[in-house]
Amino acid sequence: MLVTAYLAFVGLLASCLGLELSRCRAKPPGRACSNPSFLQFQLDFYQVYFLALAADWLQAPYLYKLYQHYHFLEGQIAILYVCGLASTVLFGLVASSLVDWLGRKKSCVLFSLTYSLCCLTKLSQDYFVLLVGRALGGLSTALLFSAFEAWYIHEHVERHDFPAEWIPATFARAAFWNHVLAVVAGVAAEAVASWMGLGPVAPFVAAIPLLALAGALALRNWGENYDRQRAFSRTCAGGLRCLLSDRRVLLLGTIQALFESVIFIFVFLWTPVLDPHGAPLGIVFSSFMAASLLGSSLYRIATSKRYHLQPMHLLSLAVLVVVFSLFMLTFSTSPGQESPVESFIAFLLIELACGLYFPSMSFLRRKVIPETEQAGVLNWFRVPLHLLACLGLLVLHDSDRKTGTRNMFSICSAVMVMALLAVVGLFTVVRHDAELRVPSPTGEPYAPEL
Repeated sequence: MLVTAYLAFVGLLASCLGLELSRCRAKPPGRACSNPSFLQFQLDFYQVYFLALAADWLQAPYLYKLYQHYHFLEGQIAILYVCGLASTVLFGLVASSLVDWLGRKKSCVLFSLTYSLCCLTKLSQDYFVLLVGRALGGLSTALLFSAFEAWYIHEHVERHDFPAEWIPATFARAAFWNHVLAVVAGVAAEAVASWMGLGPVAPFVAAIPLLALAGALALRNWGENYDRQRAFSRTCAGGLRCLLSDRRVLLLGTIQALFESVIFIFVFLWTPVLDPHGAPLGIVFSSFMAASLLGSSLYRIATSKRYHLQPMHLLSLAVLVVVFSLFMLTFSTSPGQESPVESFIAFLLIELACGLYFPSMSFLRRKVIPETEQAGVLNWFRVPLHLLACLGLLVLHDSDRKTGTRNMFSICSAVMVMALLAVVGLFTVVRHDAELRVPSPTGEPYAPEL
């Protein structure tokens, strides 16, 4: 398993590099933005945002292993994960309003503080302290995915008056480097866990300086901004009306809830499936992120001028790949006949599918959901998503360890078949909808470059 993990990591990394180099060679040279004020503003944002993302990714490979190292049973670990998911739901519902009221800069600094406290709780073996840490992690996650983007957009448009057309270029580049950071973070987590002498808690300790630096840079370089927020009740009511009045939105929300709930369960299960067979967890995690990056690169190539596939096609392919992978896992995790290499390959396929799924879903959401109702609709999308994930983990908590994992993969397979039916339903509804198609590219759009 050790050799397989390293070979897979190197192979996936080489594939990603090859695809990116070929894409860069094929891309015609575009005009680079030479506005020094914009470049400095973009750099100030990236410095803080990338440090926050790196600290977040650094903790991912060893979370389950840490709880296992503290001799908690799988059921107790499942409850810790459920607590984290539940707090993400609760804080996620009010995060946008909290950020607008408190201030975006203060919210980013608050993220650094709460996530640092979350990491410090990992030094304790007290179960209640770890539960509090999971709640703090939920709050931090909600702030990470709301405060930073909101701060940037407001500063970009309102304070600096840069063209709004430059915003997608900034976040597209951030998405690419987010994958790269995740790959590097897995390798770094493996290194610090081996070298610092602290065992599985080492990546959490190593994340604290990154979070402190992110908060300090935000305090020094960022200005504060607020927004007159829409009432939370009005946001949710408007989102619910949009969800119920448009069948496309309802089907899209169903697909998201089913698909992403399975991904949350996968995040919980991959460590206990592979760790007993000597898998280097940090390298395995980096391999997963490299597979996801490969999927994202394939998405960009598939929707390019040369192939011109549509996001709806790639969303269907992503769901099909996950269905196939979960069926593989029901056999490779059979008690007494475990095949860790096959399980590892199935996990890589799931991550590859995620690389196709997330940009496809982002494109379709942007086209289907009105901009004024996106916050409310996304709140409604997240509720069933996290509830399904929590329910799955609670079912696993009550299962026998030897058969519970295989049974959970069987349940996830059934859930993904339902997601596939929802994709077919959405495809039937939108097959003649030109709005949901990527327009034929006539030339590269203007995109400012660093």
